[in-house]
Amino acid sequence: MSEDTEDSTVSRAQRMFGTLAPKLASLTDDVLFGDVWKRPALSPRDRSLITVAALVALCRENQLPGHFSRALGNGVQQEELVEIITHLAIYAGWPNAVTAIATLGAVLEQENDGAIPTS
Repeated sequence: MSEDTEDSTVSRAQRMFGTLAPKLASLTDDVLFGDVWKRPALSPRDRSLITVAALVALCRENQLPGHFSRALGNGVQQEELVEIITHLAIYAGWPNAVTAIATLGAVLEQENDGAIPTS
């Protein structure tokens, strides 16, 4: 996921919660995205698929938008995200899937200037 254009030297984590929790923001930048996401055994695309699936299954609604955007940026297709959510409806629960699909719709609208692209 690309950083917002406000100030490219300040990470998203720093902007979101760096003032309140500077150590958490630092760990997010340095460990999560600076180390774990860069490990070579899995591609960023694969990490996005895994992360989205975990967030949908756990119904982590606040983290889904950023990771849907990251997944799209890492080459995951809209149709694949829809399929992940559909598949997880059975394994992780219908409410989680409905929440995730609504969140994905909002992300797609935002990224496509108010229009959800169709397959």
